[in-house]
Amino acid sequence: MNHLLKIVPILCLAAGSVMADGHATGDAASGEKGIKKCKACHQVVDNDGNEIFKGGKTGPNLYGLPGRVAASVEGFRYGDSIAALGETGFVWSEDEFVAYVADPTAFLKDKLDDGKARSKMSFKLKQEDDAKDIWAYLVSVSE
Repeated sequence: MNHLLKIVPILCLAAGSVMADGHATGDAASGEKGIKKCKACHQVVDNDGNEIFKGGKTGPNLYGLPGRVAASVEGFRYGDSIAALGETGFVWSEDEFVAYVADPTAFLKDKLDDGKARSKMSFKLKQEDDAKDIWAYLVSVSE
């Protein structure tokens, strides 16, 4: 019994870190509908080339975004600021994604501590619940 009392807090901490790294608090079914807002620029294509969500190629493929280092899709030409963020080892989590899509340029300015930072992504998704739902969808279709 004594060992159990020592293990429970450790398990709770571990579960919290898993939540932050790859799980989602939003609704994936709603996110599947909501991601249509991203269609003009983004697609979701798995590593085998299967098209999960057909969209544009102006923005990077969103497959595998949860837990991925920023600006790391092979062959995609990123803007200087998001590339600089990726060079720091920054990894996408639900909280970071939600903050980024709300105002990409403000996010990069803050993260890089650079008032001149800019994002090539001009779209803003201000509704936090919509962003969480889209993140949940991306988690559900990614490895």
